[in-house]
Amino acid sequence: MDIAIAKLEQWMRDYYHNVDHDIGSSGVRDLTIAELRGLCGFELSELDAMTCRDSESYGGSGLRAALADRWTGGDVDRVMVTHGSSEAIYLVMSLALQPGDELIVVDPAYQQLHGIAAARGCRLTRWPLDPAAGFAADLARLRELARSRPRMIVVNFPHNPTGRSITAGEQKELLAIAEEAGALLVWDHAFGELTYTADPLPLPTSSYDRCVAFGTLSKSYGLPGLRVGWCVAPPDLLARMALLRDYIALYVSPVLEFFAEQAVRNADKIVAVQREHASANLRLLSDWAGGLPELVRFSPPDGGVTAFVEFPGQPDVVASCRRLAEQHRVLLVPGACFGDAYGNHARLGFGGTTAGLTAGLSLLERVLREDAKGDR
Repeated sequence: MDIAIAKLEQWMRDYYHNVDHDIGSSGVRDLTIAELRGLCGFELSELDAMTCRDSESYGGSGLRAALADRWTGGDVDRVMVTHGSSEAIYLVMSLALQPGDELIVVDPAYQQLHGIAAARGCRLTRWPLDPAAGFAADLARLRELARSRPRMIVVNFPHNPTGRSITAGEQKELLAIAEEAGALLVWDHAFGELTYTADPLPLPTSSYDRCVAFGTLSKSYGLPGLRVGWCVAPPDLLARMALLRDYIALYVSPVLEFFAEQAVRNADKIVAVQREHASANLRLLSDWAGGLPELVRFSPPDGGVTAFVEFPGQPDVVASCRRLAEQHRVLLVPGACFGDAYGNHARLGFGGTTAGLTAGLSLLERVLREDAKGDR
């Protein structure tokens, strides 16, 4: 495939490991193993009896059962353990679509949710979230777009990068639109467990049998280093995914699955701690943005730990983000990584440490003021 460069990942490759303060990432504060042990109540000595053998194609039985208990009412046949949600996205997009198929994707979007489909020769139709309405979802517009009977509709709520979500009633309407169109609904649940304005939305795989859902331990749990995710899908699709992953990754390490199982079994406790931390950081971000009305336009997110912030009047937001990283060692992701239409925006992540967020916002304000005046 002639696949496009993943702009967000390229930006992170250049700067993620070369900064002191991260206000661009989309996950919560990373946990140490000691913190994970304290929250889950296990000891590292439990690993001593583990034999370093292969795991299973669909995932180790313990982790797969834990995920099934959480997401499918115990039905393990609909669950696969993957290398983050990124592997699940790749496998589904490679197998559930054919060249020429139409895919409707929320816009802006994480590029992997449509880039693989585009490389396969699929037709992309954008479902834009409305910036003038704080990136609210326009379901009437989606219904109109879906009259073409697309092969697939791809969404993620709470949304990356804006943090906006939909109500439970709107979720039901979205499912009805997908069903009327006969479309496969792809539900990216990466941020689904971490919400502020309402309870988390239910996983729609139980309500619509043509639904595939992805999840990860990277975003709401603070365990990105495990690189463990999951996919809930019809068993026939999972069987095809297993055949393709035989050429890619085979399985997830049983050592990583051990830690992931502990996290999933104690997910409510972990997410509650992360939500409390993120909520405090969100208040800090809101106060900061409220004090800079001439420089920052900000819509508070409904969930996740990112906001899509507009910088009105900035001559070049990409250049500002680059200068912030290279001169001040602060990570901020330019909106252009999510599409050319978002050149005046940046993804601002507030899930990290409070000290890092405070320092990063201070340096960002300095850069914004200097660049707005042309004084560098």
